[in-house]
Amino acid sequence: MNLPKTAPAPAAVVNANTARLSAKAARFTESVIREMTRLALQYGAVNLSQGFPDFAAPAEIKRAAQEAISADINQYAITWGAKSLRNAIAEKFGLANGLAIDPEREITVCCGATEAMMSSMMAIINPGDEVVVFEPFYENYGPDAILSGATPRFVTLRPPDWIFDPGELSAAFGPATKAIILNTPNNPTGKVFTRAELEQIRDLCVRSNAFAITDEIYEHMLYDGAEHISLASLEGMRERSITINALSKTYSVTGWRVGWAIAAAEVTSAIRKVHDFLTVGAAAPLQEAGAVALRFPPSYYETLAREYAARRDRMLEILSRAGFRCFRPRGAYYIMTDISAFGFPDDIAFAKYLVKEIGVAAVPGSSFYNNPADGRTHLRFTFCKKDATFQAAAERLSKLQAGPNPSPK
Repeated sequence: MNLPKTAPAPAAVVNANTARLSAKAARFTESVIREMTRLALQYGAVNLSQGFPDFAAPAEIKRAAQEAISADINQYAITWGAKSLRNAIAEKFGLANGLAIDPEREITVCCGATEAMMSSMMAIINPGDEVVVFEPFYENYGPDAILSGATPRFVTLRPPDWIFDPGELSAAFGPATKAIILNTPNNPTGKVFTRAELEQIRDLCVRSNAFAITDEIYEHMLYDGAEHISLASLEGMRERSITINALSKTYSVTGWRVGWAIAAAEVTSAIRKVHDFLTVGAAAPLQEAGAVALRFPPSYYETLAREYAARRDRMLEILSRAGFRCFRPRGAYYIMTDISAFGFPDDIAFAKYLVKEIGVAAVPGSSFYNNPADGRTHLRFTFCKKDATFQAAAERLSKLQAGPNPSPK
């Protein structure tokens, strides 16, 4: 079929259209993480950028999804989530944290943790509100704040242990603070916030009458004796917390997009209204499968943590041997590295060289900071990969040499 050729739009038309677009969208870029995956595909690189497992999900959860589809659970679920899944979420969260959660009034099932975060932000934010965000941050959090109408206030986590300055955090809480976003275990650093740190955050939330929106999607990926503590379980935080989680990471089903938000009833009511008009509901058969997965025995989570610890140690060895300075994560499945030894002008130049010339994709550290210059000496690698992927990455990274810039393209 021969399609008619069209001339490019005149610059004046393009500029006029741009002027009509939302100013919000102009305040952030497209996802750098997803861009690196596209570059990995383009250049045939080993993808250590985007955090999705390249190994199979548990047979039990796949079988449960297949059975649900065969049983014709293929129409809309209840907007805020299938009852079976909400019951399982309440049961699992209650056992882990000693809190009784009402599945009828305090849980909203969404299209992944990403939508759960966005629905929660839009449910509580008013014009002029501020949101405190730790950086380096998962790249969605800044745009989430902007899209919901909030002004983000950034507080830096400093390597090697990714600690925050209590005075800096306290100063970030002001009269306009509506919430703090907390990700523990943390992406991209692997930091697991301690009880003492969480208590400092709790005290500031109480002082400012602020919410805490906690992304706990990596809760079962813990190493070196680290303990995950849900902020909602601390005294004074039950009514102030919005806890976000999903099936994606724990059960290796990142493409299923089934997540949830747990919050007090009046907060949940607002979240449900936003969620309803954003996406209506998550996939019905996958929710039924999630209800099965959430009741896996404790041995599943013990094995998960043990296997991820082994993957982490292998990736640390590969990266260290290649000349990277690694910050040892205590949770999640990412490793932040210092790239100063390689002599490149910044993280963008080095990431492009890695994917095009070496054949390994990683995420530039600048994408995790409000001021990109703060991340210019960092790259993030993921280790949720199978043995063959580690082997291929090790072989390619062995071509790297620390020292002067080899010849950036």
